[in-house]
Amino acid sequence: MLSSLFAHRHTGVLQTMAAQKRNAGIASAMVARASLNDEELKMHVYKKTLQALIYPISSTTPHNFQIWTATSPTYCYECEGLLWGIARQGVRCTECGVKTHEKCKDLLNADCLSRAAEKSSKHGADDKAHSIIMTMKDRMKTREKNKPEIFEAIRKVFSVDKKSHAGHMKAVKQSVLDGTSKWSAKLAITVICAQGLIAKDKSGTSDPYVTVQVGKTKKRTKTVLQDLNPVWNEKFYFECHNASDRIKVRVWDEDDDFKSRLMSKFNRESDDFLGQAIIEVRTLSGEMDVWYNLEKRTDKSAVSGAIRLHISVEIKGEEKVAPYHVQYTCLHENLFHYLCEEAGGSVKLPVVKGDDAWKVYFDDTAQEIVDEFAMRYGIESIYQAMTHFSCLSSKYMCAGVPAVMSTLLANINAYYAHTTSNTAVSASDRFAASNFGKEKFVKLLDQVHNSVRIDLSMYRNNFPASNPEKLQDLKSTVDLLTSITFFRMKVQELSSPPRASQVVKDCVKACMKSTYQFLYENCDELYQREFQTDATEKEQQQQAQQKESGQGQDGQDGGPSIKSLDFWPKLISLIISVIEEDKNSYTLVLNQFPQELHVGQVSAELMWTLFSVDMKYALEEHEQHKLCKSIDYMNLLFKVKWLYNKYVADVPPYKGTIPEYPGWFEPFVLQWLGENDDVSLEYLHSAYDRDKKDGFQQTAEHSLFSASVVDVFTQLNQCFDVIKKLECPDPNILNCYMRRFAKTINKVLLAYADLVRRDFPRLTSREKTACILMNNIQQLRVQLEKVFESMGGNDLDPEAANILKELQSKLSGVLDELASMFANSLELKIQGSVQELGALLAKVKGGGNVALSKPSDRQNVSHEADMVLRPLMDLLDGSLSLYAQMCEKTVLKRLLKELWRIVIHSLEKSVVLPPLTDPGSNLPLLLSNTAKIEDVSRLFLNHVSGKQQVSFLELSKEAEKNLTPRQCAVLDMALDTIKQYFHAGGSGLKKTFLDKSPELQSLRYALSLYTQTTDTLIKTFVNTQTSQDQPSSEDPVGEISIQVDLFTHPGTGEHKVTVKVVAANDLKWQTTGMFRPFVEVNLVGPHLSDKRRKHTTKSKSNNWSPKYNETFHFILGNEEDPDAYELHFCVKDYCFAREDRLLGVAVMQLRDIVEQGSCACWCALGKRVQLDETGWTILRILSQRSNDEVAKEFVKLKSECRGQEDVVV
Repeated sequence: MLSSLFAHRHTGVLQTMAAQKRNAGIASAMVARASLNDEELKMHVYKKTLQALIYPISSTTPHNFQIWTATSPTYCYECEGLLWGIARQGVRCTECGVKTHEKCKDLLNADCLSRAAEKSSKHGADDKAHSIIMTMKDRMKTREKNKPEIFEAIRKVFSVDKKSHAGHMKAVKQSVLDGTSKWSAKLAITVICAQGLIAKDKSGTSDPYVTVQVGKTKKRTKTVLQDLNPVWNEKFYFECHNASDRIKVRVWDEDDDFKSRLMSKFNRESDDFLGQAIIEVRTLSGEMDVWYNLEKRTDKSAVSGAIRLHISVEIKGEEKVAPYHVQYTCLHENLFHYLCEEAGGSVKLPVVKGDDAWKVYFDDTAQEIVDEFAMRYGIESIYQAMTHFSCLSSKYMCAGVPAVMSTLLANINAYYAHTTSNTAVSASDRFAASNFGKEKFVKLLDQVHNSVRIDLSMYRNNFPASNPEKLQDLKSTVDLLTSITFFRMKVQELSSPPRASQVVKDCVKACMKSTYQFLYENCDELYQREFQTDATEKEQQQQAQQKESGQGQDGQDGGPSIKSLDFWPKLISLIISVIEEDKNSYTLVLNQFPQELHVGQVSAELMWTLFSVDMKYALEEHEQHKLCKSIDYMNLLFKVKWLYNKYVADVPPYKGTIPEYPGWFEPFVLQWLGENDDVSLEYLHSAYDRDKKDGFQQTAEHSLFSASVVDVFTQLNQCFDVIKKLECPDPNILNCYMRRFAKTINKVLLAYADLVRRDFPRLTSREKTACILMNNIQQLRVQLEKVFESMGGNDLDPEAANILKELQSKLSGVLDELASMFANSLELKIQGSVQELGALLAKVKGGGNVALSKPSDRQNVSHEADMVLRPLMDLLDGSLSLYAQMCEKTVLKRLLKELWRIVIHSLEKSVVLPPLTDPGSNLPLLLSNTAKIEDVSRLFLNHVSGKQQVSFLELSKEAEKNLTPRQCAVLDMALDTIKQYFHAGGSGLKKTFLDKSPELQSLRYALSLYTQTTDTLIKTFVNTQTSQDQPSSEDPVGEISIQVDLFTHPGTGEHKVTVKVVAANDLKWQTTGMFRPFVEVNLVGPHLSDKRRKHTTKSKSNNWSPKYNETFHFILGNEEDPDAYELHFCVKDYCFAREDRLLGVAVMQLRDIVEQGSCACWCALGKRVQLDETGWTILRILSQRSNDEVAKEFVKLKSECRGQEDVVV
């Protein structure tokens, strides 16, 4: 375990001299004890101990009491009361003759033999005294024989040689035999005060006074009236010549009434008894200031409280000897010191159980020594406990000692703090009167408290988790600290002593801080010890590290370096070991304060706090240099994340908060993502090249895409899995990662799409491969959608979401481009089939309208439509069946859309509006059927604009292809069949798409034009061609002034138009001959076949700004409104014997002047009119109606363009 490493390492690193001393305890306290070095005191205590042990109190001869009848008034030796009764008044000892009440015989404490010897010698009974002395000698001899170990132990404790010891034993025996015949003492007893006395008077108080009796001498204090806490401070002097005498201190309530005086005649007690304290004279030595609890005299006595006495004793021959308490202290300390040395410096603790186990301090021999001494000389058990606690404090770090000290102090606490019902003395006052000494014990506790704090601050070293005994000592040490706190609160009555829980918590934190510092400074060594690795492997790792770091000087001794990150994972591992140890070992031990201290949590919190400071600073340094690989930073991030999530995230200060560590690693994660771009692109090109080399084969039987797509997304998903495993708790930083990863996806997928677009044109001839490539792009879109959902879907950062959505749109565009490219590669085949279709359609005969409502006609038309469609259907059946098998549904639909576009467009340009193909017309041939109607018309226009004159005959020859109504019906039904084919029963394109496609609408519109009348087409032309004057505004060639008036007959509703051609101006024209300009006015509109449609002015010679002032009238009729008509003005150069040449044209639509009714303006002249698709379509259809004069005239008028001018030399 790591704690053993700490202990081992601390031997040479952390253990200072003070720490080594603390391993044994407060050794200085023991050294400073005078009793260990005061040889005079030790010798005196040695003799007193021998005297107490050779004839111990515990083995004295008991009295032999018998019922006795007094023949004269006799008083009890114990209570001095009269022995009542006629006969058998009390008991009498047959040996020593002492007389007492039956109830008082157990209170008599003198040894019968000693008393008998003393009495016999005083009364001259030498024979009896000799007999008793011989008995006592035999008993001492037997004692010495049966308990030699006791006397040998005493000799060794006080370091007395055997010869001297024998002499001392002899002298002690003689002193016991001499008894008290030669013993005398002077006593000075001061009655200081009493507290908590019982009330005896009816007034609820008492009038207390005290009597003090030594032997036959009795003295009395003054009476304190009506006070239960009286103060006397009266001093009395006595002489005592019998060591077996006792001091009898009794408290009385003075009563001065008849009853009291009567009672005094019989029992010599006229006052109420309040309590007594009986003190053995032999237990007194030196000076003592003691509180004595007042005891009962009989079971019927009602007493309470305590009395305080100051007693000074001067024993003859021992005037300079220390008090017995000091002597006991000397005995106890020397005995403890000796036993510890015998045990090699440790403390041998007795194994006892029971409520009084705390009173057993040593093994049997040593315990008997101290008990007999205490019994002989009146040492209180509490004094013994406090003395032993003082001794243990010098060895409190030894095994098992803290538990004993804690138990001892708890019982000392109980003795002083738990006052009984018979005393009202405060704990503080009782403790202040302690014979041990208040200041001395308080100072001792302070020393213990401070030492405990110091050692708890190094608990990992002093109490290693690998040692169960030490762990138990740790628990006991905390209990001891708690007992000290309790003592300060309850006994010393301090208002706010340091709370044990807070002290322990502070110590734990201090230990953890030093632990972390120790880990940081010795990381490499500790890591190698804790996580032992093979020596060869370790050496290889060090060599690799040195090679990678370039032997940097900043990372010596395994410390942190800007060239390597190896230090931090090791430190994290050690930190985890510490936290685990605290959590699993120390938390279970230091569990006394569950609400305030959880060692595991405190350890995790503090270790993380310290680690985060160093880690953040180190990463800031690394960010400036970036000498390590990004993958190393990522691995370190995962280590840090695991440390935080497992040990720190649920610790109260951090629970529910966003940690800071993601911010430390953000630049390195972004660096890794940036490098991943290059890695992904390199991987992409490798995967694509492999796929290309293999011919873009399907990855599986049911997979329609190749392996490169799978490889690309395998790489991307691996990258994203790393981001997910980061489990970044900071949403802002996570969004940053998502934005950066979205850019990676965008770059990689667009790069793949570019590769496909690059190679696709060369692969369109291999239809299966082309389908797989299109499927690959679609699979990119499918996988991209999955990645989008895994990245958060609708909850994804808006910027990242927009990047992916735009990418999806771009990929969709690429797919459309590929589908169009592939469909265009089939266009020649489709055009060939459509041309065959057109040839078959041309063979359909029959004029007039077809009634499809008739079954026969409909069936015939359907049959002809099937026949006409056969070439196209054969092509589509073969191709689309393959595409349906090889293409994904989305790809297939896009391909169908492109094929639909090509098929319908080809039908329109090759069949409905075929190209001009007559070589005799010198018109350009239409080489591509992909051009729209306006493109065809533009070519047509460009050609005819270069001719000086175009006759309608020539146009009719060029437009020799025409569809009959029956052919239109057949083609219309064929379109329905084609539409159903592309719909494929719902598996293909939607009907709504087909119906609304611009290609089908254009084709149907073109077909509809074939069935419309010339008037309808011309009306449509006028209504749709609203920008015919555009060339005149772009490149004017002059202008004309006209005035137009519109009239409507109120009765018939016929419309009449009057046109006045005023003049022309700035005519741009060059000619080598005569210039004779004139104006031609044309009315264009429906229902004009039987009306005049054209007027011309007179020509003006060589005038480029001629004036005409000629007026013309046109009748419109009442079939249509004027909105359906327009005026077409042509300015021409009159040429004799050849066709007039056009200078410019202008158009005025009557709808523009309907509201005003008239208009006078200058109209700019253009080289031609501007037509849109509809206009050119109408013009082309009308050009095919060679038998319609209105149509021929209209086509010529609208298709005529200005020719080339003469070159002036």
